[in-house]
Amino acid sequence: MAQISVVNIFSLSKAALLKFGALDWIADAVADAIAKSESVGNRICGLYYLESYCMQLQSGRVKGNVEPIVSKEKSGIVTVDAKFGFAQPAFNRGLGSACKAAFENGICSLVIGHAHTCTSLGYFTEKIAQQNLIGIGFTNASPIVAPPGGKSRIIGTNPIAFSVPDGAGNIAIHFDQSTTAVALGKITMAKAAGEKIPLGWALDKSGNATTDPEAALEGSLVSSGGYKGWGFGLMAEVLAAGLAGGLASQFVQPLKATNGEPHNLGQYYILIDPNNSNSFELFLKDLKASVSKDVGTRLPGQGKVAAKEVEVPDDLLALLEKLSGCRLND
Repeated sequence: MAQISVVNIFSLSKAALLKFGALDWIADAVADAIAKSESVGNRICGLYYLESYCMQLQSGRVKGNVEPIVSKEKSGIVTVDAKFGFAQPAFNRGLGSACKAAFENGICSLVIGHAHTCTSLGYFTEKIAQQNLIGIGFTNASPIVAPPGGKSRIIGTNPIAFSVPDGAGNIAIHFDQSTTAVALGKITMAKAAGEKIPLGWALDKSGNATTDPEAALEGSLVSSGGYKGWGFGLMAEVLAAGLAGGLASQFVQPLKATNGEPHNLGQYYILIDPNNSNSFELFLKDLKASVSKDVGTRLPGQGKVAAKEVEVPDDLLALLEKLSGCRLND
């Protein structure tokens, strides 16, 4: 296990993306998301995805040299066509217009269509909150979730993220969670490590509960809270696929497959100006005090500090150096 600075994770990730054909500003945006995920311990959305990014750049499944198209047909809706490229640069292109519209109207939708997987959805809503706006995000994914009581995979893990500014340049509330009992990446990581998974995470292809990650990957994941999580997953599907114009989850090919059709996923963000309420900051202070009253309790996202160095398994470091063509100590 190697101790690596987040700065080095960014630079090596960017070098890898450049090597496999991404333009500089696009590689910069994607590498920043990778480094941020690693800095907060979100390994599933960090270096874990880098190899697939590179292989899909090489095969053409994701475009690393396209210019997203930003349009604003209505005063409160900003739409970005990612042109089958990465979600991060598409979001960056549309964020400024969406923030301006949110401050003018009190609310705005930022719709990203024809995009690659965004991996960490909370990465984007946090960027919205850093502009002193409430950010709510939705996305869909490849099919892995069956309706409660069924076994046919219809929707993806379909995450929802929520970030709230505190008015002083910090984040008051921040969470990013799949609408399933667990993220798909935790199943695949358990399979790679030869580990069992807890009961309640997944079903096999016959619809029976399983602790075998391989059987889970052939079956389906369980919605968080049963019908309740399934409902939230459907909401994300309608917004991210239906309104953003991407593929419905059931037609999306496996996200990490090297070859195949582009992901063609959507992301749907709602930006809300909290300054329309004079009492909003006071409300947040009271809420934080109430939630923190008991020892060990806190608002989601409170107390998390991004690390400057993280541990990276030796095999993952070797892969990072191979992909980037750079040695860590060079």
